[in-house]
Amino acid sequence: MRADEFLKKHGLDQEEDKDISLRGQALERALHPGRPHAGTPHDWEDWERYQAEEKAKAAQSKAEPNKKADD
Repeated sequence: MRADEFLKKHGLDQEEDKDISLRGQALERALHPGRPHAGTPHDWEDWERYQAEEKAKAAQSKAEPNKKADD
């Protein structure tokens, strides 16, 4: 039995599910955005502002359930 057959038999072969096309890579970046690798200073300012807003929203949403429980 070959190694690839063994992996398929035991459900350990995950390479077939991975989409390595340009479309697949673009979809992965769109679904899981990370820190940008390029851009103008204005782009970076916008990105940093967006990150700060998201962090504030997350902190506020964590604090809201505690407020309602105290009322």
